[in-house]
Amino acid sequence: MSEIYNFSAGPAMLPKPVLRQMQEELVEYGNAKASVMEISHRGVDFTALAQKAEQDLRELMNIPNNYKVLFLQGGASAQFSMVPINLLRGKTKANYANTGHWSVKAIAEARRYAEVNICTDSTANNFTDIEDFSDWQIDEQAAYLHYTPNETIAGLEFDYVPEVDMPLVADMSSAILSREIDVSKFGVIYAGAQKNIGISGLTIVIVREDLIGDVVAKQPVLFDYATQANNDSMYNTPATYPWYVAGRVFEWLKDQGGIGAIEAINKRKAQKLYQAIDASGFYSNPVNPKYRSWMNVPFILADDSLNQLFLEKSYNANLLTLKGHKSVGGMRASIYNAMPESGVDTLIEFMTDFEKQYG
Repeated sequence: MSEIYNFSAGPAMLPKPVLRQMQEELVEYGNAKASVMEISHRGVDFTALAQKAEQDLRELMNIPNNYKVLFLQGGASAQFSMVPINLLRGKTKANYANTGHWSVKAIAEARRYAEVNICTDSTANNFTDIEDFSDWQIDEQAAYLHYTPNETIAGLEFDYVPEVDMPLVADMSSAILSREIDVSKFGVIYAGAQKNIGISGLTIVIVREDLIGDVVAKQPVLFDYATQANNDSMYNTPATYPWYVAGRVFEWLKDQGGIGAIEAINKRKAQKLYQAIDASGFYSNPVNPKYRSWMNVPFILADDSLNQLFLEKSYNANLLTLKGHKSVGGMRASIYNAMPESGVDTLIEFMTDFEKQYG
């Protein structure tokens, strides 16, 4: 059987070496004489695992010492609430960039706590372009600015970091660890794990220390960053197995040469796939080339009636989960860190053959 490549948007493909390591350690972890899923999160073995995972992430992302790294539950969706709860800090307004599906969800939740100023809105172009930053209508009295660097569904990705005189908050669920960033430009970075970090059930939050400790009144204790930071993300039992998997992925990334090395591969993978799409008269991508995502590549077939056949034949060729989101249609190839370049090459070869046969 040929190699299997999973293009799922999330939960997404994991690195093969990590999967094998998970398999080997499933029943008995290290010297614990039990599975990592069975040992106490406060025991020596898990404590060492947790500390190493955090240190590896700090090294990979060059996280400054004045930032806390939290390993939380609730998915990125819980952060839609936790961000305003923790960052309003006596203010009543917050800036949000609306550039896609996940921005819309974050905005809806923020409106439960604050007056939301939509400083830029890509709704009119169906989330295929981003307004020039100089035209954004930013409320300087707002508590923070929230944006989503990469929109998983539309395949729209910022090629810059907004520069603002207030805390910058980023939902990096589908972009974290894919390219180098300067963490010091952000007040809060959060990311669900199930795309580039590991498996579902874990959310990474990187928060500047001066933004911890002043929450909206009468909110759940677990939604206070101070509660989590002061207890090393273990106020209650954390998602231990996803934390373990994240640690193994961080080790794998370091073995690849770190984020700089994986960034070069990611850029090359995306360029190859977009070049194949643009060179074709059969496939198209609707996103402004300047803002095309490296991680999520939607493409539309010239004839919609061939969509199901494309999916059936690609599945039989061991190219999995290529169906596009219903709001965009067509296909979507998610090519996160774990997707090897050979997977993109194989997809392009399949697309070329399919076009020759049915185009």
